[in-house]
Amino acid sequence: MAVVFISPKKRQRMFFAGITATFLVILAFISFLVFMAQPSPVSPEFVFNKPKFNINFNIFDSEEFKGLLPFNEMQRQFVYTAENESGNLEEGVISAVSAQEAKKVLEAMGFEIKTIEEAEAGRENPFTPYYEVSASNFQSFEPEDEDFLLDY
Repeated sequence: MAVVFISPKKRQRMFFAGITATFLVILAFISFLVFMAQPSPVSPEFVFNKPKFNINFNIFDSEEFKGLLPFNEMQRQFVYTAENESGNLEEGVISAVSAQEAKKVLEAMGFEIKTIEEAEAGRENPFTPYYEVSASNFQSFEPEDEDFLLDY
């Protein structure tokens, strides 16, 4: 019987250590080749060429340009509370370029203005639905057609 000085567990550890060391050496060699490699030359067709263009400013002197009409000012919405000719308070929304213009329009319509302010765009929480169905509304819903729910 032969005398073995290295145990089987130690042999197994040495085998896996050898495989791991070999793998790490190969990985280091490949990474060295990749990171130390010189970049290959790029062909001229892939290089960005800045386009050459000229701006013709003579268009500003043409008759077509001089004949253009300016844009109208953008109208904003104003929320108002006003008293009509019969003395009743009315609330509403009016579109105008400015608050003074909105006041002029309302006074021309015969209103006495109590308050006027610019309406805020959007909603406080944009993710809330416009119409919410409550449980009482849903229970009181009775479709005329029995197959109504089957259609959807």
